Amino acid sequence: MTVDRMLPSREAEDLLALVREVADKELATRVDEHERTETYPSGLFSTLGDIGLLGLPYPEEWGGGGQPYEVYLQVLEELGARWLAVAVAVSVHGLACHPLAAFGTEQQKQEWLSRMLAGDLIGGYSLSEPHAVSDAAALKSRAERTTEGYRIIGTKAWITHGGKADCYALFARTGEDVSCFLAPGRIDGLTFDRPEQKMGLHAIPTTMAHWDGAMLEPGRLIGAEGQGLPIAFSALDAGRLGIAAVATGLAQAALDAAVAYAQERTAFGRRIADHQGLGFLLADMAAAVDSARASYLDAARRRDAGRPYSRLASVAKLVATDAAMKVTTDAVQVLGGAGYTRDFPVERYMREAKVMQIFEGTNQIQRLVISRHLAR
Repeated sequence: MTVDRMLPSREAEDLLALVREVADKELATRVDEHERTETYPSGLFSTLGDIGLLGLPYPEEWGGGGQPYEVYLQVLEELGARWLAVAVAVSVHGLACHPLAAFGTEQQKQEWLSRMLAGDLIGGYSLSEPHAVSDAAALKSRAERTTEGYRIIGTKAWITHGGKADCYALFARTGEDVSCFLAPGRIDGLTFDRPEQKMGLHAIPTTMAHWDGAMLEPGRLIGAEGQGLPIAFSALDAGRLGIAAVATGLAQAALDAAVAYAQERTAFGRRIADHQGLGFLLADMAAAVDSARASYLDAARRRDAGRPYSRLASVAKLVATDAAMKVTTDAVQVLGGAGYTRDFPVERYMREAKVMQIFEGTNQIQRLVISRHLAR
């Protein structure tokens, strides 16, 4: 169903209407085939870039949409309701733009940012490592300074769009501290493993990357040497809101499928939606979706107002992704045996929901972040 949204402007309403139209035409019609065959949707991100959906929360002076984060997240939710893998990749692309937009020089922005916001360059985010998935301070990858720039040595893991992206926000140690770079996606000394064999999100690859002495010119350092962790953490707060939004979209899609089925299927002489036991289950699912949406919008509005929102970003990520897991599981239950088959999308929704509780910081990490804020 179309969600009744409170939007800040007529411009935002028109934007959401356009997004729904594009998502129905370009995403909803292709998702089943690409997820089933595990094939990459070539050309899709160029299409999203051409209509301005890859740079919505960034300044217009660099080619962005200049939209409040509140609006951008609702766009992500609409994309997530049609095709979760693509919505996650769009969120990660926005995450990759953040270091350049917030800490890059004017020259770096002129060279790369406008192209990223237009979708000419698709970005990935390369922070995690095999031994340090949730512990960014334990990174071992190195950026060794040379007369030519920086030699990168190390292995990175869990890279969304790995091997497909045109550039990566890359984090590696320069001495004792971590620094941030905007690395090209194709360069001598950079190789990728085959994509991970995942439960879901099959159309967008997630890979491990090996940096075996690839050379980056000095101008690819973003911010100052040793500033990498503050850059990474500042981006992750916004990224967690992106994941909260796409998780809410997934949950909404599962709720819609369950309600539609319950209105059509009959048992004991009436629609199953009219049986109180199932009606209450649907009501709980709707409450979970609405709560998730309210949570991420509250955090986004605080971000837009310039107020602290780090704790609430973790709350939103925790609430929305737990809701997505519960709602998608309950959707399978509503459909019964049919829900366990690939004839209906709810089995895919349930598989896709699980990873939402894991990436951008596991939900155990979110609880740790929240508790530390409270302890202060």
